Amino acid sequence: MHWAEKIADKIIKRNPDKEEYVCAAGISPSGSIHIGNFRDIATSLFVAKALVKKGKKARLLFSWDEYDRFRKVPVNVKAVDPDNEFEKYIGLPYTSVPNPFETQHANYAKYFEAEFMDSIKKFGIEMDYRYQTDMYTSGKYKEDVIEAIKKRKEIFDILDSFRTQDAEEGERDAYFPVSIFCPECGRDTTKIISVSDDCTVAEYECECGHKGTFDFAKEFNCKLAWKIDWPMRWRYEGVDFEPGGKDHASPGGSYETSSVISRKIFGFEPPMFQGYEFIGIKGSTGKMSGSSGLNLTPETLLKIYEPEVILWLYSKTDPKKAFDFCFDEGILRQYFEFDKMYNEYMEGKANEHNSSVIEYSLIEGRSIKTVPMGLLVQLGSIVDFNVPMMETVFEKIGTPYKYKDFDTRLERAKYWLYQCAPESANKLRGWRDWDLYNTLSDEEKKEISLLYDYIKAGDYDLDSLNTKLYDIPKEVFGADVENLKKIQGQFFKNVYRLLISKERGPRLYLFLYAIDRERFMHLLDFSFPKTEEEEALEKAAMEAEKEPEKEVKVYGEPDEVQPIVEPEINVDQFFAMDLRVCKILKCQEIRKAHSNYKLTLFDGLRERVIVSSIKNDYKPEELEGKKIIVVANLAPARLTGVTSEGMLLAGTNNACGCQVIFVDDIIPEGTRIC
Repeated sequence: MHWAEKIADKIIKRNPDKEEYVCAAGISPSGSIHIGNFRDIATSLFVAKALVKKGKKARLLFSWDEYDRFRKVPVNVKAVDPDNEFEKYIGLPYTSVPNPFETQHANYAKYFEAEFMDSIKKFGIEMDYRYQTDMYTSGKYKEDVIEAIKKRKEIFDILDSFRTQDAEEGERDAYFPVSIFCPECGRDTTKIISVSDDCTVAEYECECGHKGTFDFAKEFNCKLAWKIDWPMRWRYEGVDFEPGGKDHASPGGSYETSSVISRKIFGFEPPMFQGYEFIGIKGSTGKMSGSSGLNLTPETLLKIYEPEVILWLYSKTDPKKAFDFCFDEGILRQYFEFDKMYNEYMEGKANEHNSSVIEYSLIEGRSIKTVPMGLLVQLGSIVDFNVPMMETVFEKIGTPYKYKDFDTRLERAKYWLYQCAPESANKLRGWRDWDLYNTLSDEEKKEISLLYDYIKAGDYDLDSLNTKLYDIPKEVFGADVENLKKIQGQFFKNVYRLLISKERGPRLYLFLYAIDRERFMHLLDFSFPKTEEEEALEKAAMEAEKEPEKEVKVYGEPDEVQPIVEPEINVDQFFAMDLRVCKILKCQEIRKAHSNYKLTLFDGLRERVIVSSIKNDYKPEELEGKKIIVVANLAPARLTGVTSEGMLLAGTNNACGCQVIFVDDIIPEGTRIC
């Protein structure tokens, strides 16, 4: 049974008579929505389909959490914001932040929402959208907000029960589960001072200096905190199922906390929840994030994957298991496995589970043509993706595909080959490889000569060419020679190396037959000496490939290990030092400074500058883009004319010089080291 159907059975068992089941998902439009977020939608989508398959009515509800606060300027916005103007909008709801791009979209949220929804249409997914700015500001949640304020102390007790540290004196009385957006500065940097007995009117003050009163029954520019907002919306929408990342699913995580609040505060049985593993990327590095720049969007992925194959990867994989999208050759294996399962399904040979996997992946109104992606890449590489030539080759090899059979995959094959795996492309050499030819034995040179004469004569078809390639080693070494297969294999390698400078390539007889022989014959003709032009081309190539010699630093013996003489500190003293992961954005020299660099960092909240005396140990290009650990709460100091806001961690020893402590790129900026 498909995993979605197992979940659907549990949902029906919990509430068998419900008229319509609600499967929910939601995303905050903090930046470009990446394919990892898509698992939220795909998981709910398949459960909704499973409910319909079982004869029930189901609706896929999607919430745009656009009333969340703007926390961080993503990389693609920074690229169009050289003066860091968008830093001033941090703390505003996303719908109050202007659109950073020159488009017609009304604000920041609407731009990124539209970007994602345009790609979602290509998956044929129908969703009932909720826009949380509209839901809050229209007053739809006003009674729920007032209810949460009335029960604020009970909410505090629930939240406190999940904390490891004891609450401070007065913290419970001062707690409020709602943030007010300041009418002056627009931010959520307000603090509620007091509230009326009926919990409808609050006095508040903002960090910007504004003070005022707020009537929750009449004013609606406020928002509940996430762990209260989530269960409030479960009740409001009658949600039956909602998935979430494994961080939400962890013990004491958002779902567990919100479930208790849902039951005890809102009197609503929380929906069934399914935690899911995160998505990996093969052929690329780094954690996917809408703010990091590694924002692998569905639209980007659709350039190499058909939408059905993307849905199939989610459908066939249990949410608790991870899987990879492949930018390397793994994508060809994925296409092969999809085609095999799909063809078995179409032929009625698939088992029940695989049939369900395919059914949940299909898109109404689209037909799938399973021309092998590996073959498209292979042949396309040979003939530069020339469609008439590809049709000719397909005809010659007994698979008479026409363009209409492979039109949806051809551009994806081309994009993957040239953009993701250019090393797999087969490019003919520009001149004869004399260095290689001179290493061949006399017999191997004769094989190349026989092949050249045969190609030059031109009297062959695909089958006779294939036969000739295997016969040439027999003509030179004899049909009864030992290790004939090994000799034939070496002949093929020699031809590949002479033509494309690789030992392997597409099937050789196809390669030689598909491309115009005038393009490669000269690479097999060693009947005349190396020309001056070849000498020049070879010399230029060698110069271009030369890498500058890396300076080798010579260090001495390790310093003598000194005893620990500093006084002991306790845990509180250690935590008084705020160590944060920061990313080095720029490394600049400082005028007249012999050993100091000016490093511009991003600490997860803002850019900061530190001065560090590592100029003699590192070049700027060795630092930019790396992540380091910084003492973030060190008092600012003026060093070589620059104000330094922190100090990086490094180890210094006679055996290694000064070595900065770098951290893995997967650790987000702003992470505290403890």
